[in-house]
Amino acid sequence: MRSFLPSALVLSFLLSACGGAEVPSATTSKGGRHYGGIFNWNEAGTLRSLFPLSLATTAEFRVAALAFQGLVRFDPSDLSVKPCLAERWQIDPTGTVYTFTLRSDVHFHPDSSGAQEDLRPLLAEDVVNCFRQLCTAAPENQMFWLFQGRVKGADEYYAASLRGERAKELPGVSAVDERTVRVELVSPEPLFLQVLAHQGCWIHGDRPRAAKRVTSLAQGTGPFVLRNTGGDGPLVFERFNQYWEKDQYGNALPYLDGVRVTFDHDKSHELDEFLAGHLSLMVDPPVERLGELTPLAQGTVAAPPFVMQRLPGLSVQFYGFNALHPPVDDVRVRRAFALAIDQGFLADSVLKGAAVRSDHGVVPPGMNDYPQELVSGFSYDPDSARKLIALAGYPHGKGFPTVRIQVNNDGFGYGRVAEAVQTMIERNLGIGLLISVLPVDQHYDRVDLGQAQLWRQGWSADYPDPENFLALFYGRNAVLDSTLPSALNTTRYHNARFDSLFLAARAASDHATRMRLLAQAEDQAMEDVTVAPLYFERTVRLLQPWVKGMPVNAMDLRYLEGVWFEPAERN
Repeated sequence: MRSFLPSALVLSFLLSACGGAEVPSATTSKGGRHYGGIFNWNEAGTLRSLFPLSLATTAEFRVAALAFQGLVRFDPSDLSVKPCLAERWQIDPTGTVYTFTLRSDVHFHPDSSGAQEDLRPLLAEDVVNCFRQLCTAAPENQMFWLFQGRVKGADEYYAASLRGERAKELPGVSAVDERTVRVELVSPEPLFLQVLAHQGCWIHGDRPRAAKRVTSLAQGTGPFVLRNTGGDGPLVFERFNQYWEKDQYGNALPYLDGVRVTFDHDKSHELDEFLAGHLSLMVDPPVERLGELTPLAQGTVAAPPFVMQRLPGLSVQFYGFNALHPPVDDVRVRRAFALAIDQGFLADSVLKGAAVRSDHGVVPPGMNDYPQELVSGFSYDPDSARKLIALAGYPHGKGFPTVRIQVNNDGFGYGRVAEAVQTMIERNLGIGLLISVLPVDQHYDRVDLGQAQLWRQGWSADYPDPENFLALFYGRNAVLDSTLPSALNTTRYHNARFDSLFLAARAASDHATRMRLLAQAEDQAMEDVTVAPLYFERTVRLLQPWVKGMPVNAMDLRYLEGVWFEPAERN
């Protein structure tokens, strides 16, 4: 086999200090594609893990997607489901048995020793082992909800592992032969292929010894191999020369030599680095500098050229309430807060039009004919908010205990939004809120453990369907033990009617019926004011003009195996 280690030249470039611009190669393949170059991007947050079962943030997903893949994946052009590690599949007439045929040319990355030996091929038993881990109670597994109630025997398998018992076989997942995997569902699931495209269903090799450490990345099958973590510095990925995929012209993928991800929390400095040509792309530039970018992108002033892309994203921002503790255990208080927040001002003025107000709940508009008109909203109504807070026993805010808005420090305008909300609550309700700004890992740890009173939370679609957003409120996704983290249903919301409607929607075969049931479930969650919706985000992406083959999409999927650099544009 060929060496898996990069040449000294490429490795030196990958590990060089931030600021070195990409150097597109002159090597041209069929179809005019060019090999070579280093793709640089920056994440403002800190990664807690890159292990598929532990991915909790969008940043972790984007980085881990360089190394891992699933049986199927979303097409970045239209978000349809397409084959990946499984070259084809069959669904039986009952709609409950899926039979997947694996590709014969897929291999795992070399192990951490980097030994130059034959690479291990992907086999059906690897898929079975990964899906068993998905159904096993473990601190690093936050993804059981994907198979919970769906896959035959998954709930029993998980319960046994939770009790510390040696679980029996998982009856719903089996290897028919070395290249065939069978998955049996409890009942027909219209979205099961979309679920399998979720990062929790990515296939990996041996589980790392410490799943929460980035340096303990498990083996993947993706186009890039993690080669250097650099301590607190950049993550460096090298081209996997034995990657299985080819483009439409028969060229081996990926085209890029490697990918370098930095972690600079200063978004303004990140923008400066992009404008200097040191980063290949930037997503969500700082709010305060959006005004200067539009004339640059339109070429109305002299500036380095770049491409600006805007589109509505499948992403929502909201404030979560810890309804287990006063004062927000009172639904009147929660509703008063929601009605006192001017969403239109947040979207149009604070975020400079880079967001859209949430008129109806947390499901983004325009998704699968979803009837949003059936979902109650929270129109800005300070008079009603004042009446509610008085009925709750706090007229003009008198006697209201200290409450903190907790936000993380790495997001798009999170601090500015919190300051604006703080002013609105003070002006409309007479209540003074404090703001706590925490590093991303501390923020999510406190939220998951129920230690925050009022917190910023966002959700970006894992798969493009309303069900994915409403899973945040499904009772079985909440951890009842308050001493344990609840990573998905962070509000620990339980409502029998919501759960009944949510499950009925899962089982509905008629699309319109399914959408109506989901909307009724969301309306129940909004009636209980389990969260206060803020706005839906617009994706604002900046690309260098020499970056080709990277379509924009509402989920901000960044599949880099098909990305290439155009030398003429770079020069």
